[in-house]
Amino acid sequence: MSSEPKDDSNEEQEVPASPEVVARRRFLARVSVGLGGCMGVAVAAPLGGFVVAPLFATVPHDWRKVGKVKDFKVGETVAVTFMDASPLPWAGVTAKTAAWLRRMSETRFVAFAVNCAHLGCPVRWLPDAELFMCPCHGGVYYADGSVAAGPPPHPLAQYEARIQGEDVEIHTAPIPIG
Repeated sequence: MSSEPKDDSNEEQEVPASPEVVARRRFLARVSVGLGGCMGVAVAAPLGGFVVAPLFATVPHDWRKVGKVKDFKVGETVAVTFMDASPLPWAGVTAKTAAWLRRMSETRFVAFAVNCAHLGCPVRWLPDAELFMCPCHGGVYYADGSVAAGPPPHPLAQYEARIQGEDVEIHTAPIPIG
């Protein structure tokens, strides 16, 4: 068993930091935590607003003119276009939407959404069969908008329609659901 002499002269002795160094480190640590917290809030506030804002947003509804009463024949179903109730400023042509409008009598109109209740695909009116059909997934609706066949879970959504003076108007909303 050999014992080697230990050389304690090579080990560095830990010197306690002076009070000025400790105070500076504490100050810099607190400044770093404070700045980090401020930056965290600066990033989180817009993200929080993005998540929470839709909960408080009101859904716009407007009456839109779609034509003159005299232009529609009783019993006829036609496609009408109008501006979406909630277009984005940069939407341009895509802010236009459509509905199927049927004149039921001299004073009554019914408007159906063009979007299938299944996945929102556009439905088309087949006048000879008196059916609305969704070509994408085989959804079929009767003339009153009720489901005839296919996967749609509920009837076509309807817009409110009215006669205002000589004009027919539709009470718009973002793509109606049910």
